[in-house]
Amino acid sequence: MAGPGQPGRSRLRVEVAIVLGLSLGASAVYSVLSIANRLTRAESLSQQTATLNSSLSDRPVFDLIYQLVGIAVDLVPVALVAYLLWSEARPHLGRLGVDFSRAGRDVLGGAGLALAIGIPGIGLYLVGKALDLTVTVVPTDLAAEWWTVPVLLLSALRAGVTEEVIVVAYLFARLRDLGWRTWPIIVAAALLRGSYHLYQGFGAFVGNVVMGLVFGWLYTRTGRVLPLVVAHLLMDAAVFVGYPWAAATFPAAFGLPG
Repeated sequence: MAGPGQPGRSRLRVEVAIVLGLSLGASAVYSVLSIANRLTRAESLSQQTATLNSSLSDRPVFDLIYQLVGIAVDLVPVALVAYLLWSEARPHLGRLGVDFSRAGRDVLGGAGLALAIGIPGIGLYLVGKALDLTVTVVPTDLAAEWWTVPVLLLSALRAGVTEEVIVVAYLFARLRDLGWRTWPIIVAAALLRGSYHLYQGFGAFVGNVVMGLVFGWLYTRTGRVLPLVVAHLLMDAAVFVGYPWAAATFPAAFGLPG
C-alpha cells in the first residue's frame, strides 16, 4: 500500500516504465536487436566490432560540441529520478543512496571494488573472445585532440552515474515501493544491466550480470551508491583511456591486427 504522499502502485509502474524507456530500458531493447543482428551475419561474433565512443563529426570543434551535448542529454534521466525521489528532509537524495558524509571512505571502497571487478572482467573478455562469444570492443575511434581524454573521462562518469543511479538506486527504491523482495530486485536489476550490454556479445552479458549481482548486494548492505559510481567510473576510465594503449602495445592479446 502506498504511504502518505506516495504514488499508488499503478502510477509507480508507469513511472518506472517511463524512466527506463527514456534511459537504459531503451538501451536494452536496442542491444537485444543488435545481438540478433550480429548473430544473423556471416561473420562470427569475435570478428565483429563494437565501438564504445564514436566520433560524431569530421570537424573537431563540432565533434567536441556533439560529445558534450550527448553526455549532458544522457544525464537528464538521472536528473529526473533525482527530482522524483527528492526529499525535503536531509539527505535530500537519501532514497537514492546519495550521501556525501563519508565521501573519502566511499571513494576508497569504490577503488577497491573496481580492482576486484575490473581485473576478472578483462579475463572474461579475453575468454569470451577466444570462445567466439564476444565481439571485439573498440573503446574509442575519436581523433587525438586536446579534448579527447577529458571527453572520454566525462563519458566514463556519465556511464557510472547513469547506470548506478538508475539501475541500482532508483530501481531498488521503486521496486521496494511496489512490494518486491530484496533478491528478486537484485536479480532483475542485474539482468537489466546485462541486457543493455548484449550488443558486445554474451560474454559481456554474463560479466555485467555478475557485476550487477555484486553491486546490488553491496547496495542492499550499505545503502550507498557513491562507491558503485566510483568503481564504475574507474573501470570505464581504464577501458576508455588505458585500453587503447594496451591494445596498441599488445594487439595479439586483444584479438587486433598488429
